[in-house]
Amino acid sequence: MRDPVFKAERQLWRDGHLSRGARLIPEETALALTYNGGTYAVMMGTPEDLGDFAIGFSLSEGIVQSADEIETLDIVELDDGIELRMWLAPGKARTISERRRHIAGPTGCGICGVESIAAAVRPAAIVPRGRAFSPREIMTAMAAVAPLQEINHQTRAVHAAAFWTRGRGIVALREDVGRHNALDKLAGALARDKVLTADGMVLLTSRVSVEMVQKTAAIGAPLMVAVSAPTALAVRMADAAGITLCAIARSDGFEVFTHPERIAAQTELQEAAHVVVA
Repeated sequence: MRDPVFKAERQLWRDGHLSRGARLIPEETALALTYNGGTYAVMMGTPEDLGDFAIGFSLSEGIVQSADEIETLDIVELDDGIELRMWLAPGKARTISERRRHIAGPTGCGICGVESIAAAVRPAAIVPRGRAFSPREIMTAMAAVAPLQEINHQTRAVHAAAFWTRGRGIVALREDVGRHNALDKLAGALARDKVLTADGMVLLTSRVSVEMVQKTAAIGAPLMVAVSAPTALAVRMADAAGITLCAIARSDGFEVFTHPERIAAQTELQEAAHVVVA
């Protein structure tokens, strides 16, 4: 399998001086997802953790409801890309033919090839209430992400998606040049390991778009935290899905856009106010 990192020779012009040398950059390749012999989508992504990507993509697209519905998965390297060949139970063939995408997606495209507006903004799954999280837990979780980003340490050019629980810390972390791909890889890893997602939070090194909320809802996580800001549609989708959306997470804090009742400090404040009124 191809290395996810490539050493590129380059010239460096800085401070009025020219020098030569090499820089490590992330690899990018075409990833074709095929089901029962037919191509469903072609995405651009990082050739790493591709089994997780295939499973996570299948789950977030609604092609399967569990990883067990994928009977076989083969990763086949071709001259101009990599094919992720999956075979599903015969009853799934109709679902695939009805929802097959017809165009290729650029790097990490979340909804490329969707043929209607309704499909693009489909309602997200409603997540269970889950448990509450303290501000300290959220900040501790986000601080744990960067040290585990092995590809980003070498290239400074890839996104990460991670999952954190109180008892285990970072349970899984996946990287990709595409933020959607990274989240799909994370979903696949969690599904493979049968992680109880209602007890943890999804952590993102990117902005939050509506597709990221839909994928987090499919995972079943009650809380998502991102380093960048959400879009307005992402906020509305997270609110409807029952997800607590925290964003603009920095070393000194974060902003809560939806369902603040899961943040333990907020719950304590509300309970204290109720006692005072009483």
